[in-house]
Amino acid sequence: MFATVACVAAGGLLLPTAVANAEPEPTKEEVEERIEELLQESSTLVQEYNEAQEHYEAVKAKAEETDGQIGSEEERYGELRLKVVELASASYQSNDPDSVTAALFVDDPSQIYEQSADLSYLSEARRLDLEAFAESDARLIALKADAEEAYDEAAEQLEELEQRQGEVEDSLAEQEELLATFEGENPTAGGESQTGPAPAYTGSASGNARAAVEFAYSKIGTPYLWGGTGPNGYDCSGLTQASWAAAGVSISRTTYTQFDMPNSVGWEDIQPGDILFFFPDLGHNGLYVGNGLMVHAPSSGKTVSEVRLADYWAQHFVGARRP
Repeated sequence: MFATVACVAAGGLLLPTAVANAEPEPTKEEVEERIEELLQESSTLVQEYNEAQEHYEAVKAKAEETDGQIGSEEERYGELRLKVVELASASYQSNDPDSVTAALFVDDPSQIYEQSADLSYLSEARRLDLEAFAESDARLIALKADAEEAYDEAAEQLEELEQRQGEVEDSLAEQEELLATFEGENPTAGGESQTGPAPAYTGSASGNARAAVEFAYSKIGTPYLWGGTGPNGYDCSGLTQASWAAAGVSISRTTYTQFDMPNSVGWEDIQPGDILFFFPDLGHNGLYVGNGLMVHAPSSGKTVSEVRLADYWAQHFVGARRP
């Protein structure tokens, strides 16, 4: 179907007298607002991804453990099958040779219980062997099915989150390109990327906090990496985790679980080394380094940077924790 365009004759030519109204171009403020929304969505997605990654690793470890169980079960299954084969062979000398043979080829191993109940001429030990064979076969099937289902679900969740993040990053790139057509800087971009040699920390922090801050400073200029835990790239909670690991302190992986640490600190009491959290959904965090500054891994396309907390970050602060 084609849209009708009103035309008039002019010198033998048909000229359009009206065109469709174009949508108004967004203002700089609208673009900045959209960028902020996308940054927060991206930060939330990366935390969901980190949790999904932890779940995936746990499922993978469980699958490896299950592989060991399956190996043991397969060994037992083989031993029992030999007994049942011997039983089938011996049955040819009995009055009902087909019953045990049929038991070897049932579609549902649980049917062996029903068949074995009819083999009254067998000894109790032989019937138990036959039933144990059915149980072993059923366990093998269940173990393999459960492991495969859990693994597939975890992998599918990761793939879905990666796809969603890719869509957000594409939208973010479009908005930042549009913003570049306006004059000025984007206050919501989470800090500019820093390049060149990483600056040395010269503050007054001591002990484990100093070690954590010095590590964070050493990573300034390192690319942001979605789901990254180093050494070649970090996301926000990956950087805070690695910084405190360098101080010999183990903390959890995501902003959600890091926020669950018990030592809560208010805005007025933050000290170098404290982990600062932002946005109601805890989508972002960074390491306070003193003098109103924070080192953090901002977002895709940027690098680990030192930023001032005044204004934007102070407005979105929701809490701090001291490992």
